[in-house]
Amino acid sequence: MTGDDLARLLEEDAVTLIDVRSPAEYSGEEGYPCDPVQGHIEGAVNLPLDELMYDVDAAIEQLDTSRPIVVYCHSGQRSEIAAARLRAAGLDAENYPASWHEWSRRPVQPST
Repeated sequence: MTGDDLARLLEEDAVTLIDVRSPAEYSGEEGYPCDPVQGHIEGAVNLPLDELMYDVDAAIEQLDTSRPIVVYCHSGQRSEIAAARLRAAGLDAENYPASWHEWSRRPVQPST
């Protein structure tokens, strides 16, 4: 999944987008200095990885599972773990491996 793929899916409202970073990263209060902006991708649901791993069933109840799920974090590592956990639970989930590190550099900035 590329950033362009994700942008198209978001434009078509054809995906459930999950940000598995911490609430502080999601809100833009914290982040990595290598990123030009902090915040999250517009339309993303914040579901921190530790919450997802602790109780996947409770996490799934918070999601719209009628559409494919795309998961992101900062650099794709946490989101790959989350996507694998969601797939193991029977959901159609995919990692956006370039994650916020790439998205924060897009010309049209997401919600910050």
